[in-house]
Amino acid sequence: MSQNFVVRNEEFICTNCGKTVYKHPHSCRDHCNYCLHSLHVDINPGDRLNPCKGTLIPIGFRIKNQKDQIVYKCQKCKQLVFNIIAPDDNKSLLIKISSIPWSV
Repeated sequence: MSQNFVVRNEEFICTNCGKTVYKHPHSCRDHCNYCLHSLHVDINPGDRLNPCKGTLIPIGFRIKNQKDQIVYKCQKCKQLVFNIIAPDDNKSLLIKISSIPWSV
């Protein structure tokens, strides 16, 4: 892990779908595994220092450094953000976003 990585694996209520999102079984949770939405809260993983706090909408899929990632676009600041897919993520939504073309 990067020295800028803050280990933060907490249960939370998704601001998009309202479901309870439980701790990741063996890593850190950074998005809802039901609707795949997230919040733009980190500058470096887990630090919660990003002042934006906008909603991250899943808009696509990519593979980088042999890691499957969800591509997000922040609805507030429009920045692209990338989060590693969790094993319990909604498979049908992952398939749906994997077919959506996106660009930087």
